[in-house]
Amino acid sequence: MARLYVAGGNAVSVIEDGSIETGLDGRGARCLALDPKDPDTLYVGTSDEGIFKSEDGGGTWEKLSGIEHPRVTAVAVSPTDGAVYAGTEPSALFVSRDGGGSWRELEGMRNLPSAPTWSFPPRPWTSHVRAIALSHADPDLVVAGIELGGVVRSADGGETWQDQRPGAQADCHSLFAHPGAPELLYEAGGGGFAQSTDFGESWEGADGGMDLHYVWGLAADAEDPSLVYTSAASGPGRAHGAGSSNATIYRRSGNERWQPVLEGLSAFPYALCQDPETPGTLYAGFGDGTILRSADAGAQWEEVAQVASGLQALTAVSA
Repeated sequence: MARLYVAGGNAVSVIEDGSIETGLDGRGARCLALDPKDPDTLYVGTSDEGIFKSEDGGGTWEKLSGIEHPRVTAVAVSPTDGAVYAGTEPSALFVSRDGGGSWRELEGMRNLPSAPTWSFPPRPWTSHVRAIALSHADPDLVVAGIELGGVVRSADGGETWQDQRPGAQADCHSLFAHPGAPELLYEAGGGGFAQSTDFGESWEGADGGMDLHYVWGLAADAEDPSLVYTSAASGPGRAHGAGSSNATIYRRSGNERWQPVLEGLSAFPYALCQDPETPGTLYAGFGDGTILRSADAGAQWEEVAQVASGLQALTAVSA
């Protein structure tokens, strides 16, 4: 089984060979990203204590300085040039080109004409960068999803920006780029699922077959970028409330309609991730800390771990 990294439940959990180790306890871990060239190097954003880095698979941690805002809501590492991007609340985007040693704000994003309209319903006076997608082919292509403010795009490494992209979901929850299809980009949003075939320049809705449209988790098969999975509930109250989420995990292959693979779920599946080395294998992380694994593209599932409730992010690397 792959090694899993989990952010949430106020810690980072590392799951490998049946054991669970935790780190950054009490730090409010909420998002994470691996260095694609070194699976032992990861970055974790926290709710109010900035960003941390580990170079030994989560064994030890270093707090990084240089990001103005302590609430880091998204982080990503470029697969082409290793640049690290961190998004924050209030919405701003920072980049490090020396492994987190120093950071610079990409102010052009914050100065977009639509920025004054960005607003997060539970805290309407603010918004945050919820997702960052980086191209597997072009180090200058950067796409950021604002909750709530739309999807914005840069073709020059974040120096200048295209404002809200037509057809994208305004309430962005997740973005996913696949190394096997460098022009393809998927978005899960509060109003449904969208996809782009020009890495975020233009978008179209693609909800056929879904009966739930508050979409959150997002992943695609390691080998087949057209085999995509997502999770959804009927609305934010169901997804994040105290009762049953009644959520569904969906699967779509190619141009087929979405098909449910798990329905009527009590806990909400906040995080989906593919096994990077094993086609057909998918992991699902739930808000109550349950982690499930399917080895047959979602047909059957087994529980592989239980971590603290509050899970928000999940990623897998080859063990």
